[in-house]
Amino acid sequence: MALKEEIVTPAPAAAARTRTTRSITGESVMGGLSQLVLVIWALMVILPFLWMVMSSVKTDHEIVASPWNFPSSAQWDNFSRAWNQARIGDYVQNSLIVVAGSVFLTLLCSSMTAYVLSRYEFPGNRVIFYLFMVGLLFPVFLALVPLFFVVQDLHMLGTYQGLILVYTAYSLPFSIFFLTSFFRTLPSELAEAAIVDGASQYRVFFTIMLPLAKPGLVAIGIFNVLGQWNQFILPLVLNPNPDKYLLSQGLAFLAIQQGYDNDYSALFAALTITMVPTLIIYILFQRRLESGLTAGALKG
Repeated sequence: MALKEEIVTPAPAAAARTRTTRSITGESVMGGLSQLVLVIWALMVILPFLWMVMSSVKTDHEIVASPWNFPSSAQWDNFSRAWNQARIGDYVQNSLIVVAGSVFLTLLCSSMTAYVLSRYEFPGNRVIFYLFMVGLLFPVFLALVPLFFVVQDLHMLGTYQGLILVYTAYSLPFSIFFLTSFFRTLPSELAEAAIVDGASQYRVFFTIMLPLAKPGLVAIGIFNVLGQWNQFILPLVLNPNPDKYLLSQGLAFLAIQQGYDNDYSALFAALTITMVPTLIIYILFQRRLESGLTAGALKG
């Protein structure tokens, strides 16, 4: 009996080692496939971008005759022609005004709303929160017609103010959803101590709680900048004034115009000017974005 026990007992350990080996092998295969997919996706994004930048310093003949070859000499005047003659500079200025105003209002309104919803219990708290969340489920194109008439009745059609208010309202649901979970995890002892010392609720929010929420504000601010900078459908409907075209509208107009004029080099230069700012913003604030999202996910 003792011999039988010595022979049988190693079997479960061997089976466990086999299962562990299979699990490690399966994880290695899945990890390799994931890395392969990410590499393919990166190439699909990076290669067209590099081709666009390369085409922006080529002549029109080189773009058509040899699209995959390097330029014989860099044509830097394409950028000046796109900035001045194609009015990309005006479109960039208009976009900066609208995006700066809307992002500021979005961060201010969403942070105040999220702070109240996360810190104060009152009748209708959850109802208000879920009403904001409904905005995440409502496609913006379904509201374009009534939104057009509302903005028109307010005499804000084709104005910076109209676009800023619409962009702010469009960005509030996700911003409130993200910041609410962030404010819930901030320590309340500092706020309570400040109130005991005589600080008002406004002072507690602006001098204590808002600085503590800086990682979340930076993360949601970057999301809003990138999303509003690339917005097309809203300005297309609400901004019919050619003098106040945003960058997305200007590029669409330029693509049609330059297509007829065969000035493809200026078009590629304009596209490069459009994409570089968003790329720079992401590179500069990448770590802050990741830390803000990670903190929100872990704390939420």
